[in-house]
Amino acid sequence: MSSSSSPPSSLGGGGPSSSRSRRRAGNNVWPEPFVEDLALLVATDASRSVGRLAAAQALSLIFQVCSTWQAVSHSDLLWQNLTRRIWNRNELLRQTWREEYIYWHQTANNFLHHRYAYNTLHLVPENNYDDDNNSIFCRRLALSDHHLAAGFSEGSVQLFFLPTRLHLSTFHPHHRDRLGRFSRAVSGIILSDVQLVFASLDGDIHVVVIGDAAPPRRAHLGDVVNDGALVDFTGCDQWWVGLYAGVPGRAFHIWNRETEELVFVGGELTDPEALIGWHLLTEVTEIVGRIRMTTRENAVACTSLLLMVIDLQNQGIIIRAQPSRRGLIVALFDARNSTLVAVDSRGVASVRGADDLEEICRFNVRGANQRGVVGCMNGGYALMWIGNVIRVWDIEHGAYLYSLRERTGDINAIITDERYVAACSSDATIHLWDFGAQ
Repeated sequence: MSSSSSPPSSLGGGGPSSSRSRRRAGNNVWPEPFVEDLALLVATDASRSVGRLAAAQALSLIFQVCSTWQAVSHSDLLWQNLTRRIWNRNELLRQTWREEYIYWHQTANNFLHHRYAYNTLHLVPENNYDDDNNSIFCRRLALSDHHLAAGFSEGSVQLFFLPTRLHLSTFHPHHRDRLGRFSRAVSGIILSDVQLVFASLDGDIHVVVIGDAAPPRRAHLGDVVNDGALVDFTGCDQWWVGLYAGVPGRAFHIWNRETEELVFVGGELTDPEALIGWHLLTEVTEIVGRIRMTTRENAVACTSLLLMVIDLQNQGIIIRAQPSRRGLIVALFDARNSTLVAVDSRGVASVRGADDLEEICRFNVRGANQRGVVGCMNGGYALMWIGNVIRVWDIEHGAYLYSLRERTGDINAIITDERYVAACSSDATIHLWDFGAQ
């Protein structure tokens, strides 16, 4: 058992009177910064070895050692570091960091125990057809703390305010000649509470300042002929990353987010899928590839043949690459923080470190090879729509937990973060599950 689960006595308390005397004598040589560092270390160890929810129990044992150690529990700096380390949260939304930590602990516990509120969001206008009278469908979803964005096959992005679940705005890309029915289809969204960035299959990238009445600004004009189709797009506060298919040797495009300058083009990951990349412009096909940010410096990409980790800081250098003997189901791949989930054609899901690709655990996914499946993950749970239901697994141990009871019909896109699950069905209804602590 890890040190995070050790009894209080092993940390200097709970023994006979002589031990208590030694503990009191030692209090003067255990400065608060040292105890804070120890608490952070113990909580992190519990999180990694047992699970994120175990960190709270480990902290409780630390704080019971003596009154001096208990006093450390009032340090807001400690709770800030704990919230960042355990829950990967850097923004304070509540009054104190201690309250912030408790909120995300309770929310993760709600995920574990199937406690949520369910709602649907209504698209505006309620028109399911594009200019050519073709039925539109959702291709991408994105979440931030207060917003949800949905990107559609005709190029529009609808933005919702989560606290009220109301539609705020609909954004359209700049007009240009189309190279196919779906050339304007949204292929990726980067969303914060102040900015929305969306990309389309033709390679155009648009930027929106949330709350500003100005129309979307085109930050990059795509070049399908020379680059291929932009099949997936992601980013962070430092980089934008695009995954392309159609032209050999140009799989990865990396931009500096601040300057919007294209700093790297290269990579052969999608070369085997080049033909499918061109077909994406004119027809609905299987998903060619996905790319996700894992840290500020790294991204991980997936095709049916290969997992690949690239270094964004150093011109797209390949850090790790791992071929799949059985083939991967790209629609079920996702990565969050330092972890990824990949499912092979036999339905074996592998949870791996997103930087070194070392396996953490695995579980079986019945029906994974069906057409139309989609999946996503957050820091502790994987969700997959298979066989008309959304199933939930614990990725720390690979245990199947439950299925969401609401029936949604066919799902085109799904996403989750540490609080919400959102899915858009084929009738253009957005389903929203809120696991947030009340």
